[in-house]
Amino acid sequence: MRILHRYIGYFMAGIMAVYAISGVLLIYRDTDFLKKEKKIEKKLEANIPTDKLGKELKIKGFEVKEQKGNLILFKEGTYNAKTGEAKYTKKELPYFLRKMTELHKSDSKHKFYLLNTIFGISLFFFVISSFWMFNPKSQIFRKGMIATIIGLVLALFLTLA
Repeated sequence: MRILHRYIGYFMAGIMAVYAISGVLLIYRDTDFLKKEKKIEKKLEANIPTDKLGKELKIKGFEVKEQKGNLILFKEGTYNAKTGEAKYTKKELPYFLRKMTELHKSDSKHKFYLLNTIFGISLFFFVISSFWMFNPKSQIFRKGMIATIIGLVLALFLTLA
C-alpha cells in the first residue's frame, strides 16, 4: 500500500498543483484579481429588449444605467438598439489561467471528464491508503484518527452550515 501511495502520489503531484492553483483562482472569480480588460465589439440583432440584452451579451449582473434615444448605456459599455451594435469591455483571466479554471467546471460531456474522474478516484485512494501508513496500535495512528475526525466534522459543518 505504501508503494502504491508513493507512486500514485508522485504521478498526481503535477495534477494536484494545477487543481490547487485553479481552485484558488476560482475563489476570487468575483474580483478582478489577475484579470485583464478586453474590449469587445459585437453586432447583435436590433431592438433586443433590455431584460434580454445581458443574457445575449453574457454579462452577469447586467444592469442598464441610462437610455439616450437608441443608445443603451450599461456599466460595461453601450448597445445601439437601432443598429444592434454593442461595444463593451469584459475582464477575463489570461488564456492559460482561464483554461486551468475549466478543470473545476466540467461535467460528463466535457473534454476533461476523464482527468477529473481519475483525479477524484486518486484522491479517494489517498484518503483510504493513508490509513495503512502507520500501525493501527501506534500513537501516531491514534492522533491521525483524531485529526481525521476533526477534519471530517469541520468539512461537514462548513458544508451544511
